[in-house]
Amino acid sequence: MKNIPLFWPQQFKHEWLESLNNVFNTRWLGQGPLVEEFEKKFGEKFNYKYCLALNSGTSALDLAYHLIGIDKGDEVITTCFTCTATNIPLVRRGARLVFADINENLVIDYADVEKRVTPKTKAIVAVTLGGIPIDKKIFRLAKSLNIPVVIDAAQSLGVSESYGDYVCYSFQAIKHFTTGDGGMLILRNKNNYKRAKKLRWFGIDREAKRKRGWNCLINHKTAMEIEEAGYKYHMNDIAAAVGLVGLKHTDEILDYRRDLCDYYTVGMPEDIRCVYGGSYWLFAIITEQRDGLIEYLRKNGIECDIVQLRNDIFKVFGGKRQNLPKMNELEKKYMYLPLNSKITRNDIDFIKKTIIQWKNKKI
Repeated sequence: MKNIPLFWPQQFKHEWLESLNNVFNTRWLGQGPLVEEFEKKFGEKFNYKYCLALNSGTSALDLAYHLIGIDKGDEVITTCFTCTATNIPLVRRGARLVFADINENLVIDYADVEKRVTPKTKAIVAVTLGGIPIDKKIFRLAKSLNIPVVIDAAQSLGVSESYGDYVCYSFQAIKHFTTGDGGMLILRNKNNYKRAKKLRWFGIDREAKRKRGWNCLINHKTAMEIEEAGYKYHMNDIAAAVGLVGLKHTDEILDYRRDLCDYYTVGMPEDIRCVYGGSYWLFAIITEQRDGLIEYLRKNGIECDIVQLRNDIFKVFGGKRQNLPKMNELEKKYMYLPLNSKITRNDIDFIKKTIIQWKNKKI
């Protein structure tokens, strides 16, 4: 029986080992020169000026929330349909989450966001779920009301985000390319960048410390200060070395996934709606009797799943389905098919053939 994985990590074993061998011949295993190189090359590739490499995409989100000043009782409009990593840091900050509905493409809906904005809205969080772009009207609305927008672009590696005040990427293991685990926070101005740079390392100014030869004591006086409590969110050179390899392959990765997505649609039954695009990280289908199809595909060696769960059903977010019409409509219809570097067009032919077999059995 076939075994077609839903996810598979993008691997460059020999290039990774060569890159890591270079790291292990230096003194820098923690945050060192390769982190700066990774930030620089990532910025050059995707046209960003201020890039901050971190230890996870979740850290990038939490740091963005810190920079905005989200605190207890602050209203934050966010999507209900996302990885919980988007919203858990907001809960920890004591924010009041205002869940917005999704649109036909499974991402946050502009019209519902517009309805939910109040004078108390502190921020809007938009997620490029599966790599699908955000409706640009959200950014125009936010700008007109002076509300910062955080883009959770954890699933959008390979795509440059022109909008949003903060953009948060993830290099978690199964993303387009990985650092083992890691993230990147994109800032839009120098002041936020300098502040975030300190905050990722406890609040310490490492640039100043480096100029002093990393010494804490000079001429019998302490040579460092902490003015704002920070975090241990930095990336290390081991992760950066792995990331620099993947970054070189980002175009070919995106092209391969785009081709697979386009091929999926050829010959797909007309009553099954395909949802994909942007960074092509996930390939979703919307179908009736979804659970039966999932079970049939799995029995035939095809991994598939719903991947994301609406957040409002978790106790940490209230544990109650909210009145979100489109989310409620699609909740039992969406699912995701295999999309990764390991599968081929032949695998997709088998998947589509198996879907058609299932449909014929249902007639």
